[in-house]
Amino acid sequence: MSDTPDLVAPAITPAKAEPKKTDWWAELKGIFWLVLGVLAVWSFVAKPFYIPSESMMPTLIKGDRLIVTKYPYGWSYVSPSFHVFPFIKGRLFGRMPERGDIVILKPPMENSDYIKRVIGLPGDVIEVNRGILSINGQIVPRVAKGMLKLPIDDNIPCASPLESEHKVTEADGKSYCELPIFHETLPNGRSYDTVDFGYQPGTGDDYGPITVGPNQVFVMGDNRDESADSRYEAWQQGLGGPIPWENIGGRADFITFSYDGSTQLWNPLSWITALRHGRAGIDLHPSHPTK
Repeated sequence: MSDTPDLVAPAITPAKAEPKKTDWWAELKGIFWLVLGVLAVWSFVAKPFYIPSESMMPTLIKGDRLIVTKYPYGWSYVSPSFHVFPFIKGRLFGRMPERGDIVILKPPMENSDYIKRVIGLPGDVIEVNRGILSINGQIVPRVAKGMLKLPIDDNIPCASPLESEHKVTEADGKSYCELPIFHETLPNGRSYDTVDFGYQPGTGDDYGPITVGPNQVFVMGDNRDESADSRYEAWQQGLGGPIPWENIGGRADFITFSYDGSTQLWNPLSWITALRHGRAGIDLHPSHPTK
């Protein structure tokens, strides 16, 4: 027997893994680049837009959400999502809109966004006489289409002085706002529907004639009696005449979805029940002439 003691290997206790620490600086940088990327897309490619008023009825109604593309006319100082840049004349890779395009724009004296339809281009002579639009001395043809019944909801209360006279209740007990519709066709053949409650003295139903200047456009709302547009001065919340093309921020292309105004932040179910059916995917490009 050996007098040498047996060698027993000592037990090895596995080292405890150090808890992985969050790299907050890397997380912040990731969030920063994500936000920057979203703002870049919104500023130079496309962004969502919300319709806050009735000025573009019946084409657009309050509560519609739509996509506005930023590149069709090039880019200007109003292209970024936040209007933080000083006035810079001109556009990069710019071109004029077509008559009939729906555009978002920044009023010359404000930082808010308006949405209107392009009616007049540089050199056009625009006149409105007793509610009848003329371009270059030619009356813009329009055809009465009867009454459009829009269901009354929180976003369409039918409460303005002109609209309130057109509330109706059907046999099923539902209330509607009846809007008189006229289908209008511009000189380039593009057409769309407008709302016109009839001649309103002392309003934009009598305007001009005025000549649209170089690099300017004349815009109007489709709801002709309830739109603060190029026919009205700034103190009337209008645009003060034709606007410089630098003030155009993009073109409205299509509706993504629409809410009736009954959504509640704390009730996710209302985000679904408040959706208006049939408005998603509506193309906002005006009809072209038949070839």
